[in-house]
Amino acid sequence: MSDTTHLDASANAAGTPDYARYRVVPARHRARTAGTVLAVVLIGVVLQSVLGNPRWEWSVFAQWFFAEPVLEGLGRTLVLTALGAAFGFALAVPIALARLSRSPLLAALAWAFVWLFRSIPPIVLLLLLNNLGYLYETVWIGVPFTHLTLLQAPTADLIGPFFAAVLGLTLNHAAFAAEAIRGGILSVDQGQREAAAALGLPHARQAWRIVLPQAMRAVLPTAFNDVIGLAKGTSVVYILAMPDLFYTVQIIYHRNLEVIPLLMVATIWYLVILTVLSAIQVHIERHYARGATREQPARSRFNRWLAVGVASVARTVGAALGKLRGDTQEAAHALAAAGAESGWAQQRVGGRVGIHNVSRSFGALKVLDNISLTVPSGSVTVILGQSGSGKSTLLRTINHLESVDDGFIDIDGELVGYRREGRTLYELKEAEILKRRAEVGMVFQSFNLFPHLSVLDNVIEAPLAAGVPREIATAQARALLARVGLADKADAWPRQLSGGQQQRVAIARALALKPKVLLFDEPTSALDPELVNEVLDVIRQLARSGTTLVIVTHEIGFAREVADTVVFMDGGRVVESGPPAQVLSNPSHTRTREFLSKVL
Repeated sequence: MSDTTHLDASANAAGTPDYARYRVVPARHRARTAGTVLAVVLIGVVLQSVLGNPRWEWSVFAQWFFAEPVLEGLGRTLVLTALGAAFGFALAVPIALARLSRSPLLAALAWAFVWLFRSIPPIVLLLLLNNLGYLYETVWIGVPFTHLTLLQAPTADLIGPFFAAVLGLTLNHAAFAAEAIRGGILSVDQGQREAAAALGLPHARQAWRIVLPQAMRAVLPTAFNDVIGLAKGTSVVYILAMPDLFYTVQIIYHRNLEVIPLLMVATIWYLVILTVLSAIQVHIERHYARGATREQPARSRFNRWLAVGVASVARTVGAALGKLRGDTQEAAHALAAAGAESGWAQQRVGGRVGIHNVSRSFGALKVLDNISLTVPSGSVTVILGQSGSGKSTLLRTINHLESVDDGFIDIDGELVGYRREGRTLYELKEAEILKRRAEVGMVFQSFNLFPHLSVLDNVIEAPLAAGVPREIATAQARALLARVGLADKADAWPRQLSGGQQQRVAIARALALKPKVLLFDEPTSALDPELVNEVLDVIRQLARSGTTLVIVTHEIGFAREVADTVVFMDGGRVVESGPPAQVLSNPSHTRTREFLSKVL
């Protein structure tokens, strides 16, 4: 029988081959098999060598492994490691932030600290600290350049071997950890900082809620390497005659001359310590990996036990406080129901934006050149122009993400970046600017959602920072997500959403603080063509709500449909502005006609 006849016989009634009846032969990987065999052989050789050689003296190892002096030394090693790591990281965070400071002197001092304590060998540093009394007979703590004293005591009484060991390990560890933290902070995309600033989040909240949680993914591997190095490096405290694990083992084998078994005792205990630290690292990394990928890391058994315990405690506390929270929850549910009906599309009064002779340069390149423009309250203004014409920079100056070199911008008569008293203008500090940004929402071209926060947490972050109670902020956020068609995605991570869905979440996030003005920087340019309409539909609804919209886009048809005013920019100047029918259908300027002929 031919092969063709055999294939026909295994076909079903419809003539399609029934592949379920075929036998599958897995591919053979001979190199992989050879590597596995080699690994097994090597493991067998090592085990036979270690367990079969009587000179290892495992009976002596077993005698001393849990001996009281060894356990006391182990405890001292663990204490030194824990204190050095805790104090080291506590000192490393401000040092890393100081390294990134805009103050040249503060950054230089932080750099000098890192340079000095990374350069000095730990054993030398410990000896210097332990002998500090030779340089300074007393320790004085008080107000510099005054006689006000808080503490004064002999140095030898304050700095003993244990204190010198903890201080030395802390300083050494802080120097290395600070650089790891600084590297992690620098790894966070600049758009995340801009998004946090555009939402008006205070600097401290930006650091702890947005930047550092994302930086942790880059910090953790290096940080745990440093902690593991610290655990092993505690052995240098033998120079201070402190009986840590290694020093205790040395004392014992100098007495009984059983060198190898005692060294194996220390080795195995160090392996246990580092194994525990590595397991802790895995759990912490899984925690900070949330939202980093579409597929979320599976929770380990330890994390599941922890989650069950936390849930149990939460249920107990919730039952005790249920009655007290009842009224608040009812109010929140009522607010959510009302929000679902009106939401962000309700009528509101937008802000009036005035741009007065604004210029902005980056070095020798003049991006904005004496621009003046008025955006009426509740209007929709679309800004067109080729790449590099200054559109996005103009948008960013409205909410002060970019400062201006000349000119002023005001929203409802209130200057952006300044406080006016009579005929005097006082430049605002960054904290005051952040508070005012709540009135100007911004939707970025690349979404800039916070990947480590769920969709719901992205939307409620700014209201929580502004002092809105969590129940109310959550109810309003769910209403916003329902209005943009994402009610079922509240608990999803941003990376699990399509581009169009992410941009709609970004719009909901910008609207959460009910801004007077909403800025869109190329809201559809990063989307596939089939996703563009779902974002434009949301903007169309906003255009009817009374919110002042300023939109930078290349969607000419969309501009014709929703814009009250179309502005065409070229070379950092406003070349032409007016109603869509005039600018898009009958432009008066040659440069506008050239641009439209290429995009229409």
